[in-house]
Amino acid sequence: MENVEVKAVGKRLSKKQMWIFAIGQFGWSLLGGIISAWLVTYYLPTADDINKNGAMQYIHPGLVIGGFLTIIGLITFICRIFDAVTDPLVANLSDNSKNPKGRRFPFMKIAAIPFAVMTVLVFCAPFGAYDAGGNAGNIAWILISLILFYLFMTMYCTPYNALISEFGKTQDDRMYISTAISLTFFAGTMIAYLPFVLAGPLRGMGLSFAWSYRVPFIVLAVVGLVAMLIPTFLLNEKEFVDAEPNKTNMFKSLASTFKNREFRKFVGSDIMYFIGLTMFQTGLPFFVKVSMHLGEGLVMVFMGAMTVLSACFYPLVSGLVKKYGKKKLVCLGFLGLALAYVVTAICSFVLNGQAEANALSYVFGIAVVVIAAFPMALLGVIPQSIVADIAEAEAITTGENRQGMFFAARTFAMKFGQSAAMLLFTSLAILGTTTAATGNDIVPTETGLAIVAIVAMAFCILGAVILFFYNEKQVMNTISLNEMKYESVKEEKTEEKEDK
Repeated sequence: MENVEVKAVGKRLSKKQMWIFAIGQFGWSLLGGIISAWLVTYYLPTADDINKNGAMQYIHPGLVIGGFLTIIGLITFICRIFDAVTDPLVANLSDNSKNPKGRRFPFMKIAAIPFAVMTVLVFCAPFGAYDAGGNAGNIAWILISLILFYLFMTMYCTPYNALISEFGKTQDDRMYISTAISLTFFAGTMIAYLPFVLAGPLRGMGLSFAWSYRVPFIVLAVVGLVAMLIPTFLLNEKEFVDAEPNKTNMFKSLASTFKNREFRKFVGSDIMYFIGLTMFQTGLPFFVKVSMHLGEGLVMVFMGAMTVLSACFYPLVSGLVKKYGKKKLVCLGFLGLALAYVVTAICSFVLNGQAEANALSYVFGIAVVVIAAFPMALLGVIPQSIVADIAEAEAITTGENRQGMFFAARTFAMKFGQSAAMLLFTSLAILGTTTAATGNDIVPTETGLAIVAIVAMAFCILGAVILFFYNEKQVMNTISLNEMKYESVKEEKTEEKEDK
């Protein structure tokens, strides 16, 4: 602790200003949610969508890459790896920025519009059905548009996330901001499922299967764009952030970030979390439609119920953190989420082979919602705050303001986990199919979805084990010592002014 120096802090945000900042999270989580929820569903339509709703297969849906990967799975993996590589680059540019309007907001303003545009274009493959000559052209379209989507997403999200630490002047502020952005994150993610409710009525009005989804995507993209720009116009970054630009080059900054032992433990745990979470989120429409044999409209109902119930637990989280600490609660969240996956796996086995929904289908759906709600509240609020804590402690100890790089590294973990999850999901979900692996009507099966749930459960348990070794006490002691020293210096300056 003797190496800890007093770190200057700027003006604190009011609670209202914290919520204004959190609106930006709603915007980018809405756009990100559209891709997470819909990319596989849209480009790997179920047999019912093809036969009854006129869905088109734009790319070959079978296991055509090495006999165990789908094209869409490989595209997603390539794009997320590219995305992960750009994270430290954008973080370093942001950390080193000398823009008089701030280090973060200028990047966010530039990225917002193309980010929203590319969200829609990902779903506009123009070359027709894959078996009518459109396969190669559509693959190129999806690959390029998805790469650009993730590039602009990084340009917005990496600077945005760095502000969590910079706007959070105290432990209470960081927890409040984390709670606010978690609520807006879940709200954005939930709204991204809205096309499940709208698509059917739009097809009834004469729209094709593709446009019954594209129209809602366009509307939601505009909503997301407005939300992303709100904090950049209503808040003045320089008024709240008193930090000198970092002068370290990207490779040195990234290496220094990963030298932090506690951060490495957190990142390892985080990768496990995002693999498990993404496999579940990607599979949710299939769990509802294939495993539970329920209508697609209930995807939105279950997601909305889970979000609302989870939000009800949010007021409890800050109090629980003060009593039990963050590490124990995140580990509890991992185990709770694993339990929800166990229920999902049991559902897939119990209802396997059933032709249509019955009362047990609804029981399983409700059980998953209830069990997952509290863990989602814990995992939605606390991890962002842990990263902010680690970044804050590092800045105090070293004097280097590398918040952008810390959150970029965390985002790298998220994207690596999501990439691995997409590969796993698209390969595991179709296990047990009676259709030839290279066939054009291959879709997820009850058996495959049960295996997905079991694998997701295993990753969550592994995440809890890794996080158990995180030294929370050391990090928080560093921050507390700095806050005490800062308050002492502040009081001394106040007394000097009064004496004069």
